[in-house]
Order: sequence, then C-alpha cells, then structure tokens
Amino acid sequence: MYSPTTRLLAVLEMLQSNKRMSGAEIARRLEVDVRTIRRYITTLQDMGIPIEGERGASGAYQLQRGHRLPPLLYSEEEAVALALGLITLQAFHFPVEVVAVEGALAKTERVVPEAVFRRIQSLRSAIVFNHSFYIAQPPQLTHNQFLVLWSSAVQERHRVNLRYRSWQGEMTERAVDPYALVYNEGYWHAVGYCHLRHGLRTFRLDRVQDIVPLSDQFDPTEDFDPLEHVLMSIALAPNRYSVELVLYTSLEQAQSIFSATEGIFEEKQDSVIFRRNTSELDWLAYTLLYAPFRIRINHPPELRQRLAALSEKALEMSQEPDAPAN
Repeated sequence: MYSPTTRLLAVLEMLQSNKRMSGAEIARRLEVDVRTIRRYITTLQDMGIPIEGERGASGAYQLQRGHRLPPLLYSEEEAVALALGLITLQAFHFPVEVVAVEGALAKTERVVPEAVFRRIQSLRSAIVFNHSFYIAQPPQLTHNQFLVLWSSAVQERHRVNLRYRSWQGEMTERAVDPYALVYNEGYWHAVGYCHLRHGLRTFRLDRVQDIVPLSDQFDPTEDFDPLEHVLMSIALAPNRYSVELVLYTSLEQAQSIFSATEGIFEEKQDSVIFRRNTSELDWLAYTLLYAPFRIRINHPPELRQRLAALSEKALEMSQEPDAPAN
C-alpha cells in the first residue's frame, strides 16, 4: 500500500515524464480519486513546483518551466544512461568545461541509490575507450557560454556579432546569421552567413573571442546541409599540403573511394580531377592503394615519396622467408 508521500512523488515523476496528463489518468494509475489528485497538485504547487492546471472536466496538468527547477526523479536506467554519457564526455575530452562535467557526474553519483551507484562504478572500471580512433589530438576546450549563445541564436533566428581570431592570428569583428553548430573530430564548428565576407563561413568555436546577440532577425537558407559544408570547408582550408590527383575512372567510382565532402571533384572526358588540402599524407597514401583504377599524382611530390616507401615495405614483406638454418 502506497503512502501519501510516495504517491506525491509518483505524481511529480509522471508529470516530468509526460508533457500533459489528465487528473483522471493520474488518479487511475495511483488508484485514488480525482479529488485526492487535486490535493497532491496543490501540495506540489505550494512547494514551489510550477504545475499548471486546466479547468473543466477534461482538464489536464503539465509541468511548466519556472524560476525554480523541480526535483529530478530518474529511473535507475535513466540515471545509468546519464552517468554513462558523462563518463564518455570525460573519456574523450569533449570540448566543454571539464569542471561542469565532473560536477554533474559527482552530483549524479551522490544522489542515486546504492545499487545504481555500484552499476555506475562498474561502468567506470569495465569500459575502455579507444581515444586514438576517435581523434588524433586532444581537442581545444570551448566555453559553454559560446555553445549556448550560438545554439540559441540558431533556434531563435537572430543575428550575432562575432569577434573571431583566424588560424593566422588575424582578429576580425563581423555580423553573422547563425545556421548550425557541428561537432567534428574534436572541434565545434559554428556555421553561418557572414555579412563581412558576404557568404557562408565556418568558424572554429575555440577561436571565437566573443559572441553578442543582436536584435536583427534572419531567414535560414533552405536545403542546407551543415555537416557537408563543414567537411568541405575543412578539406579546402589552407593547409600544409595541396593535393591534386588525376583519377582515371568515372565520377561515381571516384566518390566510392573519396567521400563527396572530402574534396573537389572535376569531371573530365576520361578522368576525374580531385583536389583537397591536408596536413597529413599517410591516410591519403593508404587510400590510394585501395583504389581499383589508375591514378596520377600531380602534387605534392611528398605523396609520391610516401607511396614509394610503402611499396618498398610491401616488396620486402612479400619476399619468401629465409630457409631455417640446419
């Protein structure tokens, strides 16, 4: 048999899990009458929990956003899922404020029941993350405030004033219409229409110095893929090596080896020109070895040197082993 306190908490949990519930439905689940549910709702409202009720026979209750956060009541599975997400953020050095992640995880572990706490500790000790597979280098940390300001501007469609430091160290100030926020290989990329450059631009969020929301509204562009735009921007950004390849195949087969967002494809009569910029050539050399068609490297010469070194190693490995000594 449930006590009034248990039922009171059960009402709160139902309202947190459902956007809108009728008093009759809550009463049915708790096996009490509707008048008792009204008393529970009044008690919760007196505690400062923002619950709004609709009048009438078909009236319903819903938990509104208020000045005070209501107590969070998680099921055991929800608490474990939340902790696992925070542990993953820690393990991969996700570019958000470390103190905020550690604080949220500590609070979660402190308030969950002992059985759930043990499950979380089991996750900590049992899971091994392959950091090198995820990102090649530790990401730059980003201020949470910039994430919130940019994402809010995207949702509310209002322009921002952006103070930005480029990879060359140049400082600029510009008005930008924010379109999206993309996370790729350890970095946050802010995408939007730049009124200084009069076109779409991608900004590394860790290079942003300040974001100030403006009152001007804007209409977002249609049929825009922010991830594709960011990947293409990265591929064509100034970098250590400028790559140009001649792929003797069709455009369709060329894009089966190189993603359409990994560079620029120029279709010729009997070949495809592929261009992109990169800081590393090893991955490209290995990719070229898998291509089932002929390739000519126009530049850089360092890529030909990488392939020559790989061929020497492959030739050495393909030799028959020496006969064992008697």
